[in-house]
Amino acid sequence: MNSRLVRRLHRWVGLVFSLIVFTSAGSGILHTVMTWTQPPPPKAGPAGPPLDLGQVKVGIAQAEAALPRDGKVLSGANLRMIGGQPWYVFYRRGEAAGFYVSAVTGKAEPGEDEIFAREIARRFLNREGLRKSDYLTAFNGEYLNIFRILPVYRFDADDARHTRVYVSTTTESVTRATDDAKQFEASVFSNFHKLMFLPNKMARDVTLVVLMGGLLAVASLGIALFFLTRR
Repeated sequence: MNSRLVRRLHRWVGLVFSLIVFTSAGSGILHTVMTWTQPPPPKAGPAGPPLDLGQVKVGIAQAEAALPRDGKVLSGANLRMIGGQPWYVFYRRGEAAGFYVSAVTGKAEPGEDEIFAREIARRFLNREGLRKSDYLTAFNGEYLNIFRILPVYRFDADDARHTRVYVSTTTESVTRATDDAKQFEASVFSNFHKLMFLPNKMARDVTLVVLMGGLLAVASLGIALFFLTRR
């Protein structure tokens, strides 16, 4: 193998793919900085008020009778405190949101899911006046698939930092809390490190494979050049 040819290939291939080295290294540093500037993800676990079982007047079997008789299979049930009262939350296969039945009266309330989500957000931020701005059934550019849980409600605090939270009523938790400054850091990292500015996942994956393959080629040519010119 001609060492001059390998040296030229190493030089030009390295030059072509040097940009990804800068972006990967820079975003890797930013990723470390983000662990200092951004809080850890909220715990995905119930954090509501203690259950007041003394208020429960309706058994779970009686409450289940309030569900529509449309043949859908019941897959789970929870007992939650919402608005100071106990509620059964029934989950049926094929439905994203729960079905709410009062454990005091046995009556069903279809709109209780959003009320519950707002209460979770209010407890987390410790403030009133939150505005519901979205209901997500799919991931987007801000609420990425790394957060895993769907569906979620988005509530905005409309403050100077544009604080917003994403709420899951299934887990009774805030799955993500962010603001403009935190999201700017996260967006820079995602765009430079994972090429999230490419909307198509297949195109993004192919581009990443090509770029990483180029870096592998640069390293391989450098190793080959070392052995060819070791004397």
